[in-house]
Amino acid sequence: MQTDYLFHGIKGFERFAYYCYRYDMISQEAQRRYKIVLFYQKYGLAATLEAFDISKRTLYRYQQILQKSNNKIEALEPKSKAPKSKRQSKVPKEIVSEIKRLREKYPNLGKAKLYHMLRPWCQTNHLPVLSESTIGRVIANDKDKMHITPLRIDRNGKVKAKKRKFKNRKPKNLKAKPMHLWAVDTIQKVSNGIRRYIMTLVDPNSRISFAVGLPSKHSKHTAKVLEALIDGLTGTIELHTQAKQFAILSDNGSEFMKDFEKLLQKKGLTHYWTYPRSPKMNAHNERFNRTIQEQFVDFHEDLLFTDMNLFNEMMADWLIDYNTIIPHHSLNMKTPVQYLIENHEECHMLWTNTLF
Repeated sequence: MQTDYLFHGIKGFERFAYYCYRYDMISQEAQRRYKIVLFYQKYGLAATLEAFDISKRTLYRYQQILQKSNNKIEALEPKSKAPKSKRQSKVPKEIVSEIKRLREKYPNLGKAKLYHMLRPWCQTNHLPVLSESTIGRVIANDKDKMHITPLRIDRNGKVKAKKRKFKNRKPKNLKAKPMHLWAVDTIQKVSNGIRRYIMTLVDPNSRISFAVGLPSKHSKHTAKVLEALIDGLTGTIELHTQAKQFAILSDNGSEFMKDFEKLLQKKGLTHYWTYPRSPKMNAHNERFNRTIQEQFVDFHEDLLFTDMNLFNEMMADWLIDYNTIIPHHSLNMKTPVQYLIENHEECHMLWTNTLF
């Protein structure tokens, strides 16, 4: 609910809201300076110099700025300390052109390799040899960062540059509360040219795990599984108030894009991606994939191709035992549910519907 509309029409509210918004946008440093001036006006010069680490010259300057601006606090905002005349690059244009040529011939070559390739060329042409850091600055100061983007041909025959996609990668030493971070992955099974998939979901903290057999790895199926998980977590996590704390970790597979990503955006949840060819970033899920294959899937694989509903029902029974009966080495021989209870974590999660 927006208070602007709630109190609209009340005399004096618009002016009051203006000053509230303006004060909220003012930095702490400007507020501190304003506080010093008010203190000086009330208690005098000696008390101000003793209470605050400030010179008389600076104090008078603050007061003069306020007087000229009709007592506006934002006038005390710190100004940029950047020099008016900045140093210009003295790198010869010939070297810049050679760096760009090498980056075009060998796309996006790093500064360390460029240094070793550029050094003999500079010596031959009697030009100064640049250091690695200087080469890096030359690349960074370029308009396009000397970055070469590969081209592709779309279905209409038009040549377009392939856009770089920047993804939210998993932070180092990421820590989350139980049931707040879920690592997801898929297992592929092939029989007589037919492909079937199993989507797995693991909480790295408590080791609570789920899995669902899918007819394909289309994102509409993985999104449906994720939505079932979110519905089951409604009793455990207030998703609307703590959406930033709830996150999904996945690899860069197509099954975790499109509909899957749209659902995450709709719910306002965080999506972390692992780096390409880095399965260790999703180690807990990879280990669970091995466990579920060795202890369940290998013994009931035929059902995955003949009767998927029965396969999911039987796997759900196995998952109940996995989460409540089978002890885990990583939890000091405790079950995931026992770990949650002993760590005073309330678990109101509803069992995910695995019938497709």
